[in-house]
Amino acid sequence: TIYDPYFSPTPHIFEKQYDFITASEVVEHLRKPEADLSRLWAGLRPGGWLGIMTKLALGDTAFARWHYKNDPTHIIFFSRATFEWLAENWQARLSFVGRDVILMQKPRGRLNPL
Repeated sequence: TIYDPYFSPTPHIFEKQYDFITASEVVEHLRKPEADLSRLWAGLRPGGWLGIMTKLALGDTAFARWHYKNDPTHIIFFSRATFEWLAENWQARLSFVGRDVILMQKPRGRLNPL
């Protein structure tokens, strides 16, 4: 299922839950990152994965020279610390794959005691 607010505006997709949601080269364009990322996270089934591909900011010195920030459509930037914070708050399993891919797994929930 595809969603894009300009090219594929299909808001009914947010009425379902998914095992895997990807956001490839998307998050740097979000005007409301807290709301948008929370909406994606809510759309995952327990045990589901959120996969994000974006360039990560590497610190103040590197940021000053970073070509990625010069794209006028890139309005927000994330670092490893950002995703570590999200994972802690969402109680998610977090994996960094290479330099640009972040995977977060939603907890499966607690098993009911016998």
